[in-house]
Amino acid sequence: MNRRLFFQSAIAASIAATTGTSAAGERPSSATRRVRREGEAGLFSPLKIRGVTLRNRIAMSPMCQYSSEDGFANDWHLAHHAARAVGGAGLLIAEATGIVPEGRITPNCLGIWKDEHIPALRRVTDFVTAHGAVPGIQLAHAGLKGSRHRPFHPERGKYVPIEDGGWVPVGPTGKRYRSGGPVPRELSVPEIRGIVGSFAEAAQRSIEAGFRVIELHFAHGYLGHSFMSPLMNERTDEYGGPFENRVRFLLESVRAVRAVLPEEAPLLVRFSCTDWVEGGWTLEDSVKAARLIKDEGVDLIDCSTGGATRNADIPVGPDYQVPFAEGIRKDAGIATGAVGLITEAAQADAIIADGRADLVLMGRELLREPHWPHRAWVELESDTPPPIAREYAWALRETRR
Repeated sequence: MNRRLFFQSAIAASIAATTGTSAAGERPSSATRRVRREGEAGLFSPLKIRGVTLRNRIAMSPMCQYSSEDGFANDWHLAHHAARAVGGAGLLIAEATGIVPEGRITPNCLGIWKDEHIPALRRVTDFVTAHGAVPGIQLAHAGLKGSRHRPFHPERGKYVPIEDGGWVPVGPTGKRYRSGGPVPRELSVPEIRGIVGSFAEAAQRSIEAGFRVIELHFAHGYLGHSFMSPLMNERTDEYGGPFENRVRFLLESVRAVRAVLPEEAPLLVRFSCTDWVEGGWTLEDSVKAARLIKDEGVDLIDCSTGGATRNADIPVGPDYQVPFAEGIRKDAGIATGAVGLITEAAQADAIIADGRADLVLMGRELLREPHWPHRAWVELESDTPPPIAREYAWALRETRR
């Protein structure tokens, strides 16, 4: 058995142990359209989370556009979100948005660290809302992965020098993410608590800007995840060491944000559910952490993986991260979102119908095809209203003939 198949088998066995399902795959294939059982949810079933109802279970995953100046949204961000709102997705989550200037991944990322950012974001949320989708935002601090050039810069991936608008990255410790990169500055306890406050202030601004769903980014090796992962966190104080200390920053951030949100506003958290490396963060850790933050008012875990190290061997393939969403949903008793190489209508529908996740988040597939929800609606022969703007729907009726 090769390494990739070994990992896939290990994931399946782990999920089977927590969910009581067969590791051999007794579920119907996600490549075949299911016959819906009475009362069974599907991809086009509405999803109610607190006071917000999504028209379907399709969400646009937060995807950085690297097209902002000083954190401000512009026409590109409006066009990016407008196309997917018109295209029929239920939830659109704006890219990782810096809660402080040095919390951005690149100098070209969105920000929400000052009130002046609100009006431009409001243009986006007003359009999204008017066309039936729910606007969400991912609040983020890049930590030691910050101050990089955007991907389409000639020096993509390299760190931006301070003299060119960069900054010194920060982290739980002074441990580099990659050799040759800058040594991050270790955050003091007062600074950590200040960042917790910045998450709360950003959440308040997000509500003022018209976002109805808030997601905290604690994945992919960015600041939140770097505190959680033993591969990245070498602190010896109350924010490092045992699991209970490494999740302290997560718990404090969740409490601070939940305290300022309206009761009806859902709060999501994105996890890297495993580091894919021995000695790193695991699915079991994710289940424990999910239980803790569920009690603090988190409504859904957005389940991704990886990002703590460049040495991970990740078995990438269709549905490769879905077992983590399934395991957390079953064992922590909290709603989850599945993400990663979900591209086909029957595949996405089966994830929901089989109870493996409550929401399907799509990234690159919605970049390729903004109207993917409408195509999925046609392929699944859904009896719900067409998930596409009325300005288009009238002209596309023949697609169901």
